[in-house]
Amino acid sequence: MSFENICKIDLHLHLDGSVLPETLWELAAAQGVKAPADSLEDYIQYIKVRRNCGSVNSYLEMFDLPVAVMQDFESISRITKELIELLYAQGLSYAEIRFAPQLHTQKNLSQSQAVEAVLHGREAARKTCPDFETGILCCMMCVGTEQANWAENAETVEVCGKYLGKGVVGLDLAGAEGIVPLRNFAPLFKRASELNIPFTCHAGDSQGAETVRDAMDFGAKRIGHGHHIFENPELVERAIKEGIAIEVCPTSNMQCLTQPSYAQHPAKKLLDMGLKVTINTDNMTFAGVNLDDEYRHCLNDMGFTEADLVKLSENSINASFMPESLRTSLLNKLHSMN
Repeated sequence: MSFENICKIDLHLHLDGSVLPETLWELAAAQGVKAPADSLEDYIQYIKVRRNCGSVNSYLEMFDLPVAVMQDFESISRITKELIELLYAQGLSYAEIRFAPQLHTQKNLSQSQAVEAVLHGREAARKTCPDFETGILCCMMCVGTEQANWAENAETVEVCGKYLGKGVVGLDLAGAEGIVPLRNFAPLFKRASELNIPFTCHAGDSQGAETVRDAMDFGAKRIGHGHHIFENPELVERAIKEGIAIEVCPTSNMQCLTQPSYAQHPAKKLLDMGLKVTINTDNMTFAGVNLDDEYRHCLNDMGFTEADLVKLSENSINASFMPESLRTSLLNKLHSMN
């Protein structure tokens, strides 16, 4: 199935979780970074085992190696370019790629330089991927109490504002959920609002619907994952009224056991209720999926229809942080195909 009647859009895609394994292995060897395996083949097997760990926090351990090799301008730029070229080859119409600048400052890069490296890779990919646009999201990180990296997160907000409209399209908060109440990060999102930065926020994945409420109270119009909102019908009703979109990543939810099965995932029910559900990959390499794979799960395992896929595509276009001219163009394209 080619899904030729929809605009394929990935709004929730982590750069460091989507590095080509071959590139990762090559860079680790060149930089003298120790890998958790003795060969590329063993590393690929390590990923296959680790991706089914059943815990979000354990899943996050896979990010150690890519983050370790993404500490210089050239490596970050190359990885960005290769990912965009891969998305283009897969037939996507648009994607938003997110990364945390503060994780790439271990060898003297500043957060601004890390962003510039990603934007350099994005610009290089534009030359080989005509008519394909991507937007960059800068992630703040939850790594402990909110005070553990408050200065770094505050800097991320300012850096995001600095490059907004120059390839950067928005802000996010990622990392481990549940260490501290999400509402503790409210001042950071308040500052983002002052800078007119669009933002999403990881919530309602390994934690319950209350974190989705916190993100909505920040002013988020998109929620990263967000599927546990289903546990609170009143909050679902509020989200529908406010036009909130959720960035569902089905396979990631299975691998981290944040939902018991594809069949029991509430995404289809939420869509039928009127919530703006979108479908995304999360981490292409670590999850071992692309967007076509996720669409097939939607049709074969989650109860979605082909007509639903068109609606999911429309939701993604409308929920994206893309320029209005591109939004209009993609909506016209989608409607002309259906």
